[in-house]
Amino acid sequence: MEKRITIPVTEPAGYKAILGLEKYIESTGLTRIHKNLIKIRASQINGCAYCIDMHTKEARAAGETEQRIYALNAWRETPFFTEEERAVLAISEEVTLIQNHVSDQTYNNAITLLGDQYVAQVILAAITINAWNRIGIATNLMPALD
Repeated sequence: MEKRITIPVTEPAGYKAILGLEKYIESTGLTRIHKNLIKIRASQINGCAYCIDMHTKEARAAGETEQRIYALNAWRETPFFTEEERAVLAISEEVTLIQNHVSDQTYNNAITLLGDQYVAQVILAAITINAWNRIGIATNLMPALD
């Protein structure tokens, strides 16, 4: 792949603004497990190899199981995820695939299970990883082979 711009070098103020949102997400009450699920699942949907590599490594380091990581793209068909995790994943997917909108059913289920503030944090986390995915894909960021 051809070399492309490096956003932090070319547009440091814009990069810093997105980094500020990431830092905010890290300060919220979202659990580490939920943050990791949001980041991995959105990155899978968007096809961002760099982010998939980074966030699956982070998830494993935080104690996430290989089985759940491997099954994440088929989470609806497995018994591996809690009801709350399913609500987080459903909101994250619908925010990522926003052209289909966030359904009332998904939204209302998440509010019932997680509450207003937590759902707001899930939405902001999904928006943030989608921004990172778009930077990674647009600039051809590639993961390094371990």
